[in-house]
Amino acid sequence: MNIYVGNLPFNVEEEDLKKIFEEYGEVVSTKIVIDKFTGKGKGFGFVEMKSDDDAKTAIEELNNAEVGGRNIKVNESQPRPAGSGGGGRDGRDRRSGGGGFNRSRNRY
Repeated sequence: MNIYVGNLPFNVEEEDLKKIFEEYGEVVSTKIVIDKFTGKGKGFGFVEMKSDDDAKTAIEELNNAEVGGRNIKVNESQPRPAGSGGGGRDGRDRRSGGGGFNRSRNRY
């Protein structure tokens, strides 16, 4: 099961996250989401656990638990809806920058 972990302190690393969740079962992987401009954590990440039962126990026990002075939010990760992305241009129309009013395209 894949688990979403939010409201993490910005200094938490993947190994720290793994240690927290290993108390509840085998951790397959951990991922802290990093800001590509600053190189620092964005305050959330994901943990994949081998056993769904262990993952559910971890979710129950760790949701709202204090880590580094912050109450983390822990729940089952939901897949992104189809078509969701980071916003901006998607490559289909390169004439506009992805928003705003383009006077040249809206003539009467």
